[in-house]
Amino acid sequence: MTFLKNKLAVTIIVLSVSFLVLIGYSVKREKVSFVENGVGVTLNSVQKVVYSAGANIKEFGSFIIHFSEIKKENEELKARNDELETKALEYDALKSENERLSENLKFKDERSEYDYLGCRIIGNAGGNYLDGFTIDRGIKDGVKKGMVAVTSKGLVGQVTAVASNWAIIQSLSNENIAVSGMVNSQETSGNDSGMVRGYKDSENRLLAKLYYLPLDSKVKKGDEILTSGLGGLYPKGIRIGKVLDIEEDKGKIMKNAVIEPYVEFNKLQEVMLVVPKNIRDLNEIKY
Repeated sequence: MTFLKNKLAVTIIVLSVSFLVLIGYSVKREKVSFVENGVGVTLNSVQKVVYSAGANIKEFGSFIIHFSEIKKENEELKARNDELETKALEYDALKSENERLSENLKFKDERSEYDYLGCRIIGNAGGNYLDGFTIDRGIKDGVKKGMVAVTSKGLVGQVTAVASNWAIIQSLSNENIAVSGMVNSQETSGNDSGMVRGYKDSENRLLAKLYYLPLDSKVKKGDEILTSGLGGLYPKGIRIGKVLDIEEDKGKIMKNAVIEPYVEFNKLQEVMLVVPKNIRDLNEIKY
């Protein structure tokens, strides 16, 4: 590369000197000769090529020199971008958690007739959440079998097993859990009640059903289902879900209401255990 540049430089110098001599010779003439014109054209062409080549070589050399700097800057920008994305995700997670905790606090204030024990879900009790949730509270925290689990959205289920520092909550999505429920609407005035159990429809949606409603019940789509408080285990008035459909069973002279639970069991992260203010042994409650 250096040899090429030197050779080109010598050529340019020779041609430039020749051209200057010709210019000096012809300065007193109005027209340049044919030879002078040819030399000028040739020299200008060579200068143009050499100048362009020199500019390209300089630009390429500058790129090579600064390549490592550009690469480093690119890596720093990528790292910064990853950091900002991580912070954005953390912010969204914290914002979501704060909203949930605020809703739970509001729920506690509105239902102050009970005390509540906050718990975090730390895993599934079995293969999936249908088998129950494992929470980070146990006997040492005052957790007892039969305690009711809720969120600000509504009913989750109940404690079915307790260890020293953990416990298992069976959710309403499991068919083994049953709770007394009632229809909350102006037409029924809370008089229509039955038993709510988990239910999965033909599309594998996790729903619930309110069984054993009277055939003349005025329950309809969109009605809200609450816990009735019958049996003494579940506090009265906890939201369960809304009615999606009505089934009539004329053979048994009753109706069933298909319910969409308010709580999304597959998205739970925290729950609250309902603790009665009047201390009693929940294990003796019959339901």
